[in-house]
Amino acid sequence: MANYAIALEYQNCIDCRACEVACKDENGVMLGADKQRIWVGIVEGGQTLADVFLNFYPSQCNHCVDAPCVTVCPTGASHFVEGGIVKVDYDMCIICKGCMEACPYEARFVDETRHAVDKCTFCDGRIQEYGTTACSATCPTKVRTFGDLEDENSDIVKLLKEREFFVLKENEGTLPKLFYLVPEDEEYRKRTLGEGIKIHRWEDIKPLYEAATQAKKPEWKKA
Repeated sequence: MANYAIALEYQNCIDCRACEVACKDENGVMLGADKQRIWVGIVEGGQTLADVFLNFYPSQCNHCVDAPCVTVCPTGASHFVEGGIVKVDYDMCIICKGCMEACPYEARFVDETRHAVDKCTFCDGRIQEYGTTACSATCPTKVRTFGDLEDENSDIVKLLKEREFFVLKENEGTLPKLFYLVPEDEEYRKRTLGEGIKIHRWEDIKPLYEAATQAKKPEWKKA
C-alpha cells in the first residue's frame, strides 16, 4: 500500500506560478484565487541593495501522517484515504472551520462553489494514470518530486536517501510529508535555513514515519 509524499528542491523555484495554474486547471479552481490548494511563500531579506534577496518556498497541504485536521473534524468529513492522503467529504462538511484552525500550515480554505472546506488532494484522481501530481508534472525547474515512501525504488526515496532535508513546523508533531531538500550551495543554505530548523537524513527519520503510518493505516478509507 502506497504512502505518498513530495520532496521539494525549493532552491530551484523561480516563482513562475506554473504549478498554481496547473493545479487550478486540474481541480477547477478559479484563476486568480489566492492560496487555494498550493502556493509559493516568499521571504525577503538583506539590509542593502548589495545583499538583498528573495527566498521562495513552494507549499501546499502536507498530508500529515498524524493530521490534526482529521482529529478535530466533528463530522468525519476530513479523513484519510489510501496512500495516506487527507481528503474532505464535501457532503459531510458543515464549514465549522475547526480543521482550518487546527492546520499548522494554513492549507485549507472555504470553497464557495462546493459549500465546503477544501484543500490539496495530491491529485489523487490522476495518480493511477499519470503517477504524479499536476503541479509536479508542470514545474519547469523540477522543484517537486512526488512518490511513494514505501517504494524503495521510487525517485522520492532515492532522493531522500541522498540528501539532507527538513520539514516545516516540526514541533507540531504532525509528521508532515513535504520534505524540503537542504540546498547544496553553502551560501544559499545559510540564507534559507531559519533558526531552529532540524536537518534530517532519511535513514534516521524513516523508522518514526513508518511506525506512525502503520498505526494510522486502519483509518485509511478506500479512495
